[in-house]
Amino acid sequence: MDALLIALLGCLLAETGDKGQLLAHALAERFRRDGAVIAGIVAAALANAAIGAAAGAFIAPMLGTDGRLLFLALALIFLAVGMFWPTKQPDPLANWRLGPFLTSALGLFILGFGDGAQFLILGIAVRTADPFLAAAGGAIGIIAATVLVVLLRGPTFKALPLRGIRLGGGVLVLLAGVAAAVSALHLA
Repeated sequence: MDALLIALLGCLLAETGDKGQLLAHALAERFRRDGAVIAGIVAAALANAAIGAAAGAFIAPMLGTDGRLLFLALALIFLAVGMFWPTKQPDPLANWRLGPFLTSALGLFILGFGDGAQFLILGIAVRTADPFLAAAGGAIGIIAATVLVVLLRGPTFKALPLRGIRLGGGVLVLLAGVAAAVSALHLA
């Protein structure tokens, strides 16, 4: 259960104000077909979470207990650094003529591949040796953060303090990563 909750909360924080959320907002504004855009979000989140968890399941047996914890610590620290970095508006995919579902699914999949949330899912899957729960929690977190902007598009979304949320979340994630690294390296 730890894998599910940590992945859910971590990915929810990681995606808030990130490029995937901004792209989903742009696609929702462009297409005005919430159901198709949301279905694309779900497909992309499930695919990226499954890839991260599968990679974690592959790597986990190769590492010892401290190595797995250090891997998670690095994932958390890299995620935090990414959250401190200013987010730029991604390409709105205006030239893509695939329709709302495929544009959302493929665009968000490509944008999320190798992203901080996917690396966090990988790190949690390595540490907990429970890739299914890591993938489920991560996908739920990504979906919750991204679907929210489709439902709150317009002035409500623009009024959210996304930069403040990212900085505050980055501090929390960094503290968790440093604590895990200290524990893995037996420094305390």
